[in-house]
Amino acid sequence: MSTESLFTPFKYKNLELKNRIVMAPMTRAQSDNGVPTQQIADYYARRAAAEVGLILSEGTVINRPASKNMQNIPDFYGTEALNGWKNVIDAVHHNGGKMGPQIWHVGDTRSSADYPTVEMEKASTMTLEDIQDTIAQFAASAKSAKDLGFDVLEIHGAHGYLIDQFFWEGTNTRTDDYGGKTIKERSRFAVDVVKAIRAAVGEDFTIIIRLSQWKQQDYSVKLAHTPEEMEEWLLPLKDAGVDIFHCSQRRFWEPEFEGSDLNFAGWAKKITGQPTITVGSVGLEGDFMAAFGGQGTEKADLTELTKRLERGDFDLVAVGRALLQDPEWAKKVKEQNTEALLDFSAESLGVLY
Repeated sequence: MSTESLFTPFKYKNLELKNRIVMAPMTRAQSDNGVPTQQIADYYARRAAAEVGLILSEGTVINRPASKNMQNIPDFYGTEALNGWKNVIDAVHHNGGKMGPQIWHVGDTRSSADYPTVEMEKASTMTLEDIQDTIAQFAASAKSAKDLGFDVLEIHGAHGYLIDQFFWEGTNTRTDDYGGKTIKERSRFAVDVVKAIRAAVGEDFTIIIRLSQWKQQDYSVKLAHTPEEMEEWLLPLKDAGVDIFHCSQRRFWEPEFEGSDLNFAGWAKKITGQPTITVGSVGLEGDFMAAFGGQGTEKADLTELTKRLERGDFDLVAVGRALLQDPEWAKKVKEQNTEALLDFSAESLGVLY
């Protein structure tokens, strides 16, 4: 098995990467009251030093009281938190890496009964004033990312969080311009967020959006049931300013629609013509939701991944748990030292190293 294709350069607009490996965003919730610590900087810098082409941070929240659901999720606003992120990006750059923050609003998901004390925001009940301020805060955090020297940014539009709640008919019951019966109509909030971010960062700065069909609330959900519906969903986002589509699946090898073996990232690239990132159990046998139940999983062969990359289905590959378990994962793959790759232990979810 050759992994050479994973280590070819990638260039798009202002973003130049040494290889195709992306560290996937993974919530760590270990930033003290929302402020990234030196330990966080060391955690990301360690992966940058070990051949990861692009690091996407854990979800970072905008300046809305309901944007986070755990106290130690990092903020991406305010002097103290932004100074912490400046330390992070400087450490990553020092080690030869590239990085972008994932910018997030959790919507009405709640991880504990007592945090936050404010009422969670729902797509179906937000006022127009709430919506406009939320859009403005996404743009403000995006501008901060560029100003701090980050190389790219990602909008979190997946997994049942706020932007995704607008996409999904199960959570968006609005009857105004931010609702509707079609995925195109329900995409207006995301489109407005992207437009505001594009205006804030300019034309040359690369914008990624992470999307998913599945929801934490319901794995069987599909926002787009056909390629035609996917066009209605993705093309307005492209027109608004999305550069790269990060297509989240639980298992990257699963086909998106009957009659083709293309996965979500493959279809997104075919429909939009834009670069895409695939993600979902890369390098591991089992899907990541089992980890939250304490289950580990064995390492997996990369032949199917590289086959799809080489035929052009997608451009970049996001690696999650394998990089959480082993900061040296990308380096070992580059050196063809796959025997040294580690199985995943669920204990890795709770530590930073």
